[in-house]
Amino acid sequence: MENQKNNKLKRILLVEDDDALANVYVGRLQAEGFDVRRVANGEEALSSALSYEPDLVLLDVMMPKVSGFDVLDILRNTPETANLKIIMLTALSQDSDKERAQSLGVDDYLVKSQVVIADVVERIKHHLNMDTSA
Repeated sequence: MENQKNNKLKRILLVEDDDALANVYVGRLQAEGFDVRRVANGEEALSSALSYEPDLVLLDVMMPKVSGFDVLDILRNTPETANLKIIMLTALSQDSDKERAQSLGVDDYLVKSQVVIADVVERIKHHLNMDTSA
C-alpha cells in the first residue's frame, strides 16, 4: 500500500453490468490509487455499499434487478449511506433522466458517450476533495 496520503486509499464502489467497460474502469481507477470494488447489479450495490463502506459510488443506471435510480433513492434514504458521494455514469442522455437523478440527490451525472475515462477520474477526485493538480 504505497502512496498512503490520507492514511488509507479512497474506496470506489463501481456499479456496472458491462464487464468490458467495468474492467477498463477498475484498471484505471486502481492505477490512480483507488481501492475499487466492482459489482454488476443494483442488489449487489446496495449490500456492498453497507459492507464495503465506499467513499464514492460510480453508478450505472440501466442494470438488471434494481435500476441505478432505485439504488440512488435507497442509498439516499438509508442513514448509513445517505451522505455517500454518488456519481451516475450512464448511457441515458435525456434531460428528464438527469433531472430525475438530481431530484434523487445525485452528486454528479455523466453520460458515457460524452466523457472519456480521464474526465470521470477527474470528477471522482473533485468529489472526494483530492488535489487534481498533483
